[in-house]
Amino acid sequence: MQADLKTFAALGVHGTSAITCVTAQNPTRVLNIEPCSPKIIGQQIEAVFEELLPRAVKTGMLFSGKIIHEVAGALRQRQCPVVVDPVMMATSGARLLKADAAKALMNKLFPLAMLVTPNVPEAEALLGLSIREPEDLRAAARALHDRFGCAALVKGGHLANTREAMDVFFDGDSELLLSCRRVRGVKTHGTGCTYSAAITAYLARGEKLPRAVELAKEFVTSAILNSRRTNRHDVLG
Repeated sequence: MQADLKTFAALGVHGTSAITCVTAQNPTRVLNIEPCSPKIIGQQIEAVFEELLPRAVKTGMLFSGKIIHEVAGALRQRQCPVVVDPVMMATSGARLLKADAAKALMNKLFPLAMLVTPNVPEAEALLGLSIREPEDLRAAARALHDRFGCAALVKGGHLANTREAMDVFFDGDSELLLSCRRVRGVKTHGTGCTYSAAITAYLARGEKLPRAVELAKEFVTSAILNSRRTNRHDVLG
């Protein structure tokens, strides 16, 4: 959430939030997760839409099937672009989506999405396939679009032994290969959240989806290049 709001502010849009879980975590580990009740999550969403009327929405960590059902029900009533970041695993390896919630994510939330933004491990879990090469990113993006009817951005930062940080976007008409030189020696926390938040911000500013994705790639790349050290950890700039 901190990464999202920081990104929104940097890109000149006003960010609001509905908190789904309280986590105790740092760049190294997740100590605990306490989910909020579906009722209060729904009321947070209602409160935001009642007075501020978002021009675009993104989802992040949802954790459970009950929370996903609540969020999907609330968003189904509203008309605005939805970016779904299927947050399933923390950088540290801790599970952020219950094993039995993945089906709810795909059945209830993906049909509402304009775009889904899985990284390699998430795309593998969602599709049941192995992603090892850049060409696999293309196949995964197309498979997600074919299966769920929304655009897909498959982020290739987890691909091993590549000089480039490559992502593939596919919306049924346009296919984009988004590539930049991999920044060595930097290990950041919250990169995926920043990326999906930047896409959402550019959509709110009126950009078409393919252009929003391109601009967001440039933004997150710049944030990594300008990262700084805070007590031994790299923080996005």
